[in-house]
Amino acid sequence: MRDFIYHAPTTIDEALALLDEHGEDARPIAGGTAMVNLLKQNMVLADHLVGLGKLPGLRGVSQTNGSLHIGALSRHREVELSPEVLAHSPLLAEAYSKVATVRVRNMATVGGGLTHADPAQDPPPSLMVLDAHVVLTSSKGTRELPVSDLFVDYYESALEPGELLTELVVPQSPKGAKTVYLKFLPRTEDDYATVSVAALATVENGICQDIRVALGAVGPTPIRATAVEAALKGQQVTPDAVRAAADAVADQVDPLTDFRGSDDYKRDMAVVFTRRALEQVLLAS
Repeated sequence: MRDFIYHAPTTIDEALALLDEHGEDARPIAGGTAMVNLLKQNMVLADHLVGLGKLPGLRGVSQTNGSLHIGALSRHREVELSPEVLAHSPLLAEAYSKVATVRVRNMATVGGGLTHADPAQDPPPSLMVLDAHVVLTSSKGTRELPVSDLFVDYYESALEPGELLTELVVPQSPKGAKTVYLKFLPRTEDDYATVSVAALATVENGICQDIRVALGAVGPTPIRATAVEAALKGQQVTPDAVRAAADAVADQVDPLTDFRGSDDYKRDMAVVFTRRALEQVLLAS
């Protein structure tokens, strides 16, 4: 690992000024669970690390106007165990509880995990079906971005130079919505998903009123399964309709062959786990 200068700003403005000053030679670091490994392997080269741990106001969970606000420096474990998260969005607590090991969850931050943009991470599919968005802050101001638009490619996010992810916002789910997160783990419980699926649905008088499905680990970014959603929304919910809709996901995924399975195997598992997720939110009593 190459030498670097470590900065420990105590205000957001100071952190942003450091990122602007050093440009491409600087990287922000929070929990460090991903960044430290990348630095050790020289996969990320930085002359300056801007530590975010002392920045005020970026840690904790609160509610405003029905939406959940999660500070970017909140640890995964805090989200997993938060009474506010469990009451507001149990799907989100479930997704964060599936990340790696408890040791990692005690260190990894919400903002760091999302900006790392690993397509096999657990939280993004659930955040996508919950219609969550992030707040991005730079010296030029702030902007909001749907989580669905945050991921650009393998390990590449939509953050612009000098931006920090400062907050995650999760709106209230539709009344009566059912949710589920499924993670296919053929190896060990703390492994990355081979395929993951999150789903949210509301059904009224046997008709699917709202359906949202997102998958992880099936391509360069997490995806919304729009073909699945289009096949079900406004339709009568039946086992045959669910099976046919799940089959549509095969044409939307683009998985890589690796030691967890071939691309064809992962595509098949995407169909299987999409069907199982749909059955739980649409057919289970």
